[in-house]
Parts: sequence; C-alpha cells; structure tokens
Amino acid sequence: MKRTVTLISALVLTMAVPAVAQPIPPGQKIGLAAYLRAGYTGLKATLTQAADKMPEADYGSKPTSMPEVRTYGQLFAHVADAQFGTCAVVKGVPNPNQGNKLEQDLKTKAEFVKALADSFGFCDDAFSSLTDANAMEFVKQGPGEVARSAMLAGLLVHNSEMYGISTVYLRAKNLVPPSTEREMQRRGTGGRGGQSPGR
Repeated sequence: MKRTVTLISALVLTMAVPAVAQPIPPGQKIGLAAYLRAGYTGLKATLTQAADKMPEADYGSKPTSMPEVRTYGQLFAHVADAQFGTCAVVKGVPNPNQGNKLEQDLKTKAEFVKALADSFGFCDDAFSSLTDANAMEFVKQGPGEVARSAMLAGLLVHNSEMYGISTVYLRAKNLVPPSTEREMQRRGTGGRGGQSPGR
C-alpha cells in the first residue's frame, strides 16, 4: 500500500504545475481525489481548446515528414482511445470504443473533435465519483489489479504529454497554444501572434 501511495504521489507531483491553475489558498488542504479532479478539468478544457484551435485544413498536418508520426487529428483520436480504455477499466464497464480504430477511421476535424468530446463525456463520472476513500480501491487491469487513483493519474500524465505534443503542431502553424495564450492574457501581453515563450 505504501509503495502504491508513493507511486501515485510521484505521478501527481509531475502534474503539479499544469493540474492546478490557481495557487492553493493558505491553509487549504487539497486531497488526492480533489487534485486529480482539478487536473482532469484543466486538461479537458485545454485539450478541447487545442482541438478547436487548429483549422480543418491543417488537421492532416504533421510537424515532420516521418511516416510514423501522427497527424494532428490522430493525436486527439489517440487521446480519445486512451480515455475510453482507461475509464472503462476504472468504471468496471465494457469499453464503448472497443474494436474501433479512431486514428485510422476518422477523417474530418468534426469527427476528431466529437470523438474527443465523447471520450471526455465517458470519463467525466470516473473522475467526479473519485473520493479520497475510494481512490485506493483496486480495479481489475488485465490479469492484475491497480489502484483506481493510479489509473486516473496515469491517464492525466498521458493527456499532459499529448497536450505538450499538440503544442508543437500548433506552433508549426504559427498558432499560440491555449495554455500560453491564457498565460499571456493573464500577464497582459496579448497572446494572438505566433511568437511567444513557453508552451
């Protein structure tokens, strides 16, 4: 149990900056479940904004000519696939996307955006029902079992990585990523052009 808590703590710490947008008020204590829910809410908004931001004409673009690199649309299909799979395990229900190949089958921006939104809709209650009491309950994962909070923390780490990758695609098209745009607006430095620091 101690090893599981340590692993989850390490994963949560890797998400500390992107997960909680606002500083924690002095004296306020944020538990594991609330912290993971806040991270999910923030990533949901940011990934949705990133998916919306790229024009339809550039959804098939890549920042490189390497054939194994996903297109912009496929990046969000990959996020949707991961969410359907992970949240099905956490909820103990069949994966509603089982057998679908979103990365290969989807073609238009509208299809990719809908798949992403549907996957968030499927995951919403997996996060909203997470409590500090049930966070350490085990869920069946293949032949073994994993703590519920570890599964959800892993999904947030994955989604953070995918958002970071999406910023490269956006920058390649001279678009400011949503997180950078928000930070620039917060600082009063604009956020419309392509030349800005950070992600």
